[in-house]
Amino acid sequence: MNSIADLPPQARLYLRPIWFANSPVGLDGTTARIGNSLLWFQGYELTAMQGGTRVHRSAIPVEAFADTIASLPEPLQARANMLAANIAATRPPLTLGERTIRFDAPQVMGILNVTPDSFSDGGKHMGDPQAIADAGFAMSVAGVALVDVGGESTRPGADKVWEGDEIARVEPVIERLAASGVPVSIDTRKAAVMEAALAAGASVVNDVSALLHDPRSMDVVARAGCPVVLMHAPSTGDDPHEKRDGYADVVTEVFDWLEARIAACLAAGIGLDRIIVDPGLGFGKSVQDNLAIINNLALYQGLGAPLLLGASRKRMIGALSNEAAPDARLGGSIALAFRGMELGAQMLRVHDAPETVQAVRVWRGLRDAALSAV
Repeated sequence: MNSIADLPPQARLYLRPIWFANSPVGLDGTTARIGNSLLWFQGYELTAMQGGTRVHRSAIPVEAFADTIASLPEPLQARANMLAANIAATRPPLTLGERTIRFDAPQVMGILNVTPDSFSDGGKHMGDPQAIADAGFAMSVAGVALVDVGGESTRPGADKVWEGDEIARVEPVIERLAASGVPVSIDTRKAAVMEAALAAGASVVNDVSALLHDPRSMDVVARAGCPVVLMHAPSTGDDPHEKRDGYADVVTEVFDWLEARIAACLAAGIGLDRIIVDPGLGFGKSVQDNLAIINNLALYQGLGAPLLLGASRKRMIGALSNEAAPDARLGGSIALAFRGMELGAQMLRVHDAPETVQAVRVWRGLRDAALSAV
């Protein structure tokens, strides 16, 4: 393993916050903060990759960061300082009409599937937009910040849905929710569905292909000026789970992919203040890949955008708990949500809204108590 001073200029650097502190009180000059969150940490893990191989990894105390980075070649110094600045940067709130979503504490996005094969309800309300909207209203009352409405399943093996059918599913539900002041995101890969949903009152686009599946989607989002969730998936074709080769290093490869998508959005006129990133747990990733991403989740703070974690009812929970069925994965979902909050996730996309909101409130109480301790 190379020393920091010996790293070649063409190496690629990554920073991960480590050594989290219960409180910065009494630790002046030795902590840094993730954005405007309730999380402080005392060290960075610096990783250098070259040609898909890790060539360096070391831990750097916060107070020694500037001096340590000064020994790097100039291009690497610039990247290390940029990553540290991104980690510390304030995540601006999302202004969605009369509602504002702040990222000084984790927020919950509730999943509302308008599909016949939904994880959450098996499609029992299909054909009844009011009943589906009522489920969204219940999520809002429970405390979710955003209701994520989707009309096409992206689970492995799901059938593709024609955009006209997808619009017919989601439009009446979104209209009802938006008319009552509930903030709505549209979960879709199709530009025509995005347009119809935004016209019906949706405020955010959540695209599992990060605006790559449909060639018009980037322009739709840029013209609408709406926030967008960019999720990593290994394929932008009909099956977002398709992955022909394994990952050399899934954590850094997902980071690089999301960083490139952010750059593409910025070039198209979509500001960083309107971008949320999602590492895409379960999409073309093994259980070990998913575990690696979650354990290294804080590394994605280096992208400088709010981080969404979608771990709810994922296959990995079943794999780790005697093949528990999707509707029997609440405990695992809460465990992953709590772990995500501990590592800086600013938004949690979930099926079990009331239970997750409760977990967030307990987590917030713990953090507030730790920060006020003297």
